[in-house]
Amino acid sequence: MMPDIYVEWELEVYKNSVNIKVPEACKADANRECTDNLFKQIERLTTEVLPREEVEDTLKFLTTQQNSLPVGKTNQDERVSSFNNVLKATDKLVSTLVKKVGTTSSVSISLNTIEARVFEVGPRCLLKEIPQLDTLDAKMDIDLIGISQNEMNQGHAAVAFMSYTNMSNSSLFSTTISTMKLLSTVVSATIPRTRNTSLTKPVNFTLRHTAELNPDDTVSCMYWKETDWVTDGCTLIETNSTHSGCSCDHLSTFALIMQTKPSESDHLLNVLSMVAEALEVVFLVLALLTFALCRRNPRVVNTARINLCISLLLAHFLFLITQILLQYKYLQPLKLACAVMAGVLHFLFLSAFVWMFIEALMLFIAVKNLSRPKSKQKELLTWKLLTVVGYMVALIVVGVSAGVVPDGYGSKQCWLKQDTGFKWSFLGPVSFILASNIILFSLIAISLGWSLAHLNSNVSQIKQTRTVFFKTMAQFVILGCPWILGFFTANNKALEFIFVILLSQQGTFIFIVHCALSNEVRQEYKKLLGGFQTTVSPTTTTEAHTTQGGSTDLHTS
Repeated sequence: MMPDIYVEWELEVYKNSVNIKVPEACKADANRECTDNLFKQIERLTTEVLPREEVEDTLKFLTTQQNSLPVGKTNQDERVSSFNNVLKATDKLVSTLVKKVGTTSSVSISLNTIEARVFEVGPRCLLKEIPQLDTLDAKMDIDLIGISQNEMNQGHAAVAFMSYTNMSNSSLFSTTISTMKLLSTVVSATIPRTRNTSLTKPVNFTLRHTAELNPDDTVSCMYWKETDWVTDGCTLIETNSTHSGCSCDHLSTFALIMQTKPSESDHLLNVLSMVAEALEVVFLVLALLTFALCRRNPRVVNTARINLCISLLLAHFLFLITQILLQYKYLQPLKLACAVMAGVLHFLFLSAFVWMFIEALMLFIAVKNLSRPKSKQKELLTWKLLTVVGYMVALIVVGVSAGVVPDGYGSKQCWLKQDTGFKWSFLGPVSFILASNIILFSLIAISLGWSLAHLNSNVSQIKQTRTVFFKTMAQFVILGCPWILGFFTANNKALEFIFVILLSQQGTFIFIVHCALSNEVRQEYKKLLGGFQTTVSPTTTTEAHTTQGGSTDLHTS
């Protein structure tokens, strides 16, 4: 039955170009197809004048549909696109209320979802200024007489003022920054069917607050620019506890945005995160320099460890740069650059996780051979094969993800968009690797405990056993296991602080375990700094190491 309704709808428009009717079936059971069909009919309107009743009927359908858009079934981009279509259709519908008049004309529409005011002046208008256009929650002053006196307009001009009373709590206008919230209804103003729409004076709005304004909160007058709120051309001229006044040099869709002051814990967390990221970068650089110094020693350097450091260094450095640019609002206007950064970060963090898994696997193999220190392990994986696996897995995941969801990159934080399920292109592989690494780490701890229990118990042995135990526990961080805390940090500040600290200190633990606590590294540093030799007393040493594939750097004397 639905196709017949749409055919009937199309014929109605073509037979009588001044009538657009919403089919009764759509009113009873509206769907996306109904709305899209109505958009097409409105798009075809040119100079028609529609009866007020039909405009009301259509506006009611459009704005109600927009307000009830199923958030869980459509992503943010689709909702924004749909609302932009509603804005465009509403402007065109309201413009059909404008008719050429000799003096003045006004039309008012008041629905539960939208209020509209249209005022028109003609060549014989004797007014020096038009009355203030007002709705329940907003008022607007505009110099329509001055606009009408433009030579191109020949004494004619019209203005339309709309207030979307159902959009204050809509997810379409919810900012992604938790400290920014809508403080007013959303209003829109246009100058329809007027040749020259240039403003002679700034237009002034007075908007009623829809939420309580705290003394520390900052109010801004903003307009909707396709996908985001911006302040260009709008100024806050006055504000009190209930209303705020704005002055803008252009017409668009406007609202008040309230910037709340971040909590002290949020501010401290941001500072801690930036400092921890900077330390992470420093220690990763030191670790790589150390590995370069000890490049000929296979017990210090291996393919997995070097590439893990490289991936982590590039990822954390780019993340730090991104956060700094976002903080100073340099990246917000550069949508493409933000999306590219998100894609690169996606690749670098995924490759880091792959290298964490390879390092865990190599460590597990090495610890299994701890009881056979003199046996020479067979080189299972060459560095070339490991390099291909370490980076190609991440590249394939990112490539497939970008191909399936091309617009999945470039959220407000220059990361993966969270409302499309695209986040699982990162969380899926990460969850698998975390689960694998935790299992491997548990097996490593059990195997190491069994091996140490069968060694001779002397003072030197006990001391070295403690060192080995510390290094093993540090591997929990190096292998990325603390990332699992990220799934439980919601509404838990204490856990969030722990997560940020552990997450950004992998490089620190890599440097401590594989550089600072390594006898071989200390010897290389002594040679570099002074060239003096040290006398090493005979010790009973048990070492576990791998060849090119991996090295545990666990020593007991």
